Amino acid sequence: MTGTDFNLDTLTPHDAAIELDRLAHEIARHDNAYHVLASPLIDDGAYDALVRRNAAIEARFPDLIRPDSPSRRVGARGAEGFGKVVHRTPMLSLDNAFSESDVADFVQKVRRFLGFTPEEALGFVAEPKIDGLSINLRYEGGRLVQAATRGDGTEGEDVTANILTLDTDQLPRELPADAPASIEIRGEVYMAKADFLDLNRRQEESGDKPFANPRNAAAGSLRQLDPSVTAGRRLSLFAYAVGDASEPFASSHWGLLSQLKAWGFKVNPLVSPCGTVAELMAFFQVLAEHRAKLDYDIDGVVYKVDDIDLQRRLGMVSRSPRWAIAHKFPAEQATTRLERIEIQVGRTGALTPVAILAPVNVGGVVVARATLHNEDEVVRKDVRVGDMVIVQRAGDVIPQVVGVIEGLRPEGTEPFVFPSVCPVCGAHAERPTGEVVRRCVGGLTCDAQAKERLRHFAARTAFDIEGLGEKNVEFLWERGLVRKPADIFRLEVADSASLTRLENFDGWGKKSADKLFASIRSRAQIGLERFIFALGIRQIGEATARRLARHYGTLEQWRTAMVQIREGDEEARAELTSIEDIGPSVAKDLADFFAEDHNLVALDDLIAAMAALGGGIDPARKIEAADSPLSGRTLVFTGTLTRMTRDEAKARAESMGAKVVGRVTRKTDFVVVGADAGSKATAARDLGLALLSEEEWLALCGASRPAHAGRPAPVSDA
Repeated sequence: MTGTDFNLDTLTPHDAAIELDRLAHEIARHDNAYHVLASPLIDDGAYDALVRRNAAIEARFPDLIRPDSPSRRVGARGAEGFGKVVHRTPMLSLDNAFSESDVADFVQKVRRFLGFTPEEALGFVAEPKIDGLSINLRYEGGRLVQAATRGDGTEGEDVTANILTLDTDQLPRELPADAPASIEIRGEVYMAKADFLDLNRRQEESGDKPFANPRNAAAGSLRQLDPSVTAGRRLSLFAYAVGDASEPFASSHWGLLSQLKAWGFKVNPLVSPCGTVAELMAFFQVLAEHRAKLDYDIDGVVYKVDDIDLQRRLGMVSRSPRWAIAHKFPAEQATTRLERIEIQVGRTGALTPVAILAPVNVGGVVVARATLHNEDEVVRKDVRVGDMVIVQRAGDVIPQVVGVIEGLRPEGTEPFVFPSVCPVCGAHAERPTGEVVRRCVGGLTCDAQAKERLRHFAARTAFDIEGLGEKNVEFLWERGLVRKPADIFRLEVADSASLTRLENFDGWGKKSADKLFASIRSRAQIGLERFIFALGIRQIGEATARRLARHYGTLEQWRTAMVQIREGDEEARAELTSIEDIGPSVAKDLADFFAEDHNLVALDDLIAAMAALGGGIDPARKIEAADSPLSGRTLVFTGTLTRMTRDEAKARAESMGAKVVGRVTRKTDFVVVGADAGSKATAARDLGLALLSEEEWLALCGASRPAHAGRPAPVSDA
């Protein structure tokens, strides 16, 4: 059940939920390798196979879409060593298409959202998708004042000093007088193939490790702590979008690109206007045939709605704009021998089989490990030690085994027997009826789970503690120095009182120990959404943690609500499940976490340890919309709207700072009632809530016609 060889029609809801859980974690690890480490071990085509699989299962089982789904997040947080920059408008990622039918579906969804008839024209711009590093360039008063990487889409790294090493024909330092007083130009930093070959030649001559591909070379060069290193490597830049701008200057994307070119930016010369799916596919086919001849790497084609007013109306959904999509080129595969199968234990106790392979080059990257997903997959594919297997780089650090070449199977091989006990703690490995994942029931007594929870807690997307990676967590655990999150914040005090100081162990030293302690102190103050995510509650990914933080505002309010749910407060539970994408399954996992007394004790202990270092948990940042009567209000839509689609109305409300929820509770501010409204309208009347007709809603949101306020959120073509 991997890649494209699984049958959605026979996939059970239980299997789908387990697979979506695996995909969410696997893709998150790959996002970190790609965006943070700038050293992916898989190519984009293989990665996209995982994303495509995730999307297919979500489309088949929309009720199982996870809050931490890869379809709801952007990239990963920036690396250490650079100042942080909060983007004025998000740098979004793109949804992917892999076939002509996917592209046709995208176009149809755009038309349906806008309420377009088949006769109404809809224009697009098609652009080569450059395989590089996204950049945001901010100009104030016509002068370049800051450059930042995309990072996690909300916050990136300040690389201003490095970007200024680009030639002026690549990067204008000043804009002409007709440019807006304040504007962000977005584009892709890349390394041309000829410059990449020259750099690797110089790397080898100096005894340094060559880069695997131009994308890695560009990312590594731009993110050098010493700008003089960047200056010695030739980087290039294509501009393709605008972020925040003090005033509009173009009515179409085509016109925007023309203006960027007039201001001195390089715009890809292969961009083309298209009006139909057939024209989009023709452009894609031409690029696919000629991509090898280009002097830069591309991994697909981006299609964007041309009309900027329509882009505003379409807006975004989660991490992606509705008005653009990336049509990706296919993944690569290779064949190698499976040498053994290991079982890994995750922080939730899941036992995952991993194939240890004879190293093989797949698209320029050496692969030595690949996931076998779960027990059923091993049986279904009949994967055996010694088999020749087909490997596809379609996941993070661990790619996947697509299948077995049975004609090359050695004699005497035996079917793999999945263990019924945890290989780490020896506890029973239980497989609930209807599920595909076998889990260790050892819980807190299982070292593997405990260590994985600590790694999750310290990860970049959680507390972001530099120096607490897998190796050092293992070291501190084995010596009994860190066994729970609170121990991390007491480590320096404990170390100072120890007879054997950390700095005296092999591989440490005073400098590395002091650096770890400084990193821990700096992270004792943290935002609520990161804190919630770091706790490692099942199904609570980054996106869900962010929604919880924004809804409840403070740690105290969130904790109080969760304890109320634990005690059976149905109104508190109804409020929780009214939050977007938080259904009964997620609510149950939250309730189960707070139902355990030891979790509450650990939570209090953690808060106290952080406070001892002068830290705490910052309240969530509210999404405000200037001069908006909807800012901070909670809305429910019910019935049929005639002046705009329900999706557009929801997007409109959210762009004005409102929270749109799916259930009516006492905390609902407005219920917008359309034609044929049902039980939600009745519930609102019973509670005495404010009901708005469609006309009153349009007046409140200032929409005389279907349109969004402000600029559309720009995207990254990466």
